[in-house]
Amino acid sequence: MAKFEDKLTDMLSPAVEETGKELLGIEFLNAGKHSVLRVYIDHPNGIDVDDCAEVSRQVSAILDVEDPISSEYNLEVSSPGLDRPLFKMSHYQEIIGEIINVKLSIPLNGRRKFKGKLDTIEGNNLIITVDGEAYEIDINNVDKGHIVPQF
Repeated sequence: MAKFEDKLTDMLSPAVEETGKELLGIEFLNAGKHSVLRVYIDHPNGIDVDDCAEVSRQVSAILDVEDPISSEYNLEVSSPGLDRPLFKMSHYQEIIGEIINVKLSIPLNGRRKFKGKLDTIEGNNLIITVDGEAYEIDINNVDKGHIVPQF
């Protein structure tokens, strides 16, 4: 069964694409009355506040009709920022050689958090070097991933 966020992504992608933006991914942070539905969008020319407002209007209209979330929540539409979240295999493929953080659903070698260089991708596995040791991480086990900004 697909994750809830994946179902929302499928539902909302066409509306976001109508605005000329790309839907990078969705996070739903379930916290009762303080739940947040965060929609990340991008565009080759960047994202500004007007872009976020336009996408918010489009997405809100669909969410009002489809009503996929029964509890109260706040909708946030955001650019990916410097610590760009990674949702799909294609996102990881674009940043081979970068430093990333990943949090796993199921521990690997007794740990769930890995921060290191994304060396390569083999099949469904991300090869990440952490402190000189290479780890092979199945992308299906990644709960969250994002780029670590380098300054």
